Amino acid sequence: MRTLSTSVTEVISAPPLAGDAVEKLLHFIQQHPRLVVLTGAGVSTDSGIPDYRDARGEWKQKQPVQHQAFMTQPDVRQRYWARSLPGWPVIRDAQPNSAHFNLAQMEHSGHVQQLVTQNVDRLHQKAGSHQVTDLHGRSDQVICMTCHYRAERDEVHQRAAEINPEFAAIKAVAAPDGDAHVEMDFSRFKVPDCPKCGGILKPDVVFFGDNVPKQRVESCLEALRASDGLLVIGSSLMVFSGFRFSRRAAEWGIPIATLSLGRTRADELSQLQINAPIRETMEQVCGVYFK
Repeated sequence: MRTLSTSVTEVISAPPLAGDAVEKLLHFIQQHPRLVVLTGAGVSTDSGIPDYRDARGEWKQKQPVQHQAFMTQPDVRQRYWARSLPGWPVIRDAQPNSAHFNLAQMEHSGHVQQLVTQNVDRLHQKAGSHQVTDLHGRSDQVICMTCHYRAERDEVHQRAAEINPEFAAIKAVAAPDGDAHVEMDFSRFKVPDCPKCGGILKPDVVFFGDNVPKQRVESCLEALRASDGLLVIGSSLMVFSGFRFSRRAAEWGIPIATLSLGRTRADELSQLQINAPIRETMEQVCGVYFK
């Protein structure tokens, strides 16, 4: 087992394209060639997908749908699927930004052993990353909670629009993870049920209050144990499902670096903290590394 480093944590708050932030992060990557990368919502904001938290790690809005409420309350499912009509296309049509492509490039060069993402948008895969674990699942597929029927999200989305024509034209500002900012009377919304058994359909996503499948967590921890560095990008780590990897890395003596706009829950555990724009910083790091 590794022993924890006693070096002083470096904290860098930098404007876009600051040389010191780029140099320090590049050095960390070069010194730890078998990286596990953990990404959060901050990686995808430049792709037009909103995030949940501000720079202080506080909620920007009400907490998202809770698993237990979704499973037990029909009105919660009505609200969720109605708001998904304007919200889901934002996720579906989003394209990777340069940070996603930079991480794929790092994987292809052998520098990223495993990418663990808290995002459900599949943008890392669209950018060409292969060693990806979708920690919280994927929003582009829907499963039946009774018979495990599986369908593409677009199929369910289209069916919801067809059986709810009065809701199909809702216009709203996008919210995180396929939600939208709209409040209205959802009581007449017809929720699409499983076509096989009539059961509850749910995106293949770990909702708040639910647990990440144990095997998925253990697989990520195995990759972390075999690595020599953890790089956290765009996550405040306020959710334990992501924070656990930083805590375990600290226990195992694996160095941690964070790149985010704002504080993270792992600030006291990391050896390098860079508070800088993600896309611009990654572009500069990879521009130097792969030149």
